Amino acid sequence: MGSGTTLLECLITNRQGVGVDIEPGAVELAASSLNLGHEPIDWAGDRAPVRLFVGDTRSLDAIPDRSVHLAALHPPYAGIIAYGSATNAFNLSCLSLKKYVAAMRDVAAEMHRVLAAGRHCAVLIGDTRRHKHYVPLSVRVLEQFLDVGFVLREDIIKLQHRMRGTRENWRGRTYDFYLIAHEHLYVFRKPAEGENLKDYKYSVRWW
Repeated sequence: MGSGTTLLECLITNRQGVGVDIEPGAVELAASSLNLGHEPIDWAGDRAPVRLFVGDTRSLDAIPDRSVHLAALHPPYAGIIAYGSATNAFNLSCLSLKKYVAAMRDVAAEMHRVLAAGRHCAVLIGDTRRHKHYVPLSVRVLEQFLDVGFVLREDIIKLQHRMRGTRENWRGRTYDFYLIAHEHLYVFRKPAEGENLKDYKYSVRWW
């Protein structure tokens, strides 16, 4: 959940929200940002509850099957920028590309489990470069979500400028490659059980 922006929107729109992050520091930051203190707290009174906890998105045992109406994910980008503690063996940003992709399939499967039929999962993911060549990380993540049974509803291109990675790593004026200036916001839909996906054959797993 990072700094908790999505949870703040839940509060503003009076929606129930559950924030999960593998890094305790991120949970503390989000709690502080939401003025909830540093412990998981349910809002009392007439407002919908917002809950925060340290957890692994690959194993959300506290969330029942088919109980979530929208999942919003912004996972680390496979070693592009270190996220949280380098000693946290469960942190996806510490994994090799191969292990990262395998982990994202576990994430996709868990999202498919907790989402109610017909509901959506949005994943914001970018790409990277290795040895000056483009690595389509977003495509690999896309494949994992389609592989577990999601249908691709939208691919929204998010333009980004003057990002931290650009400021710190690319200070020259000319390069023999393009700077990556976009991310993909994939919006996946979980089909209903037994739903005929014939009309969506170009938006589902094709291999």
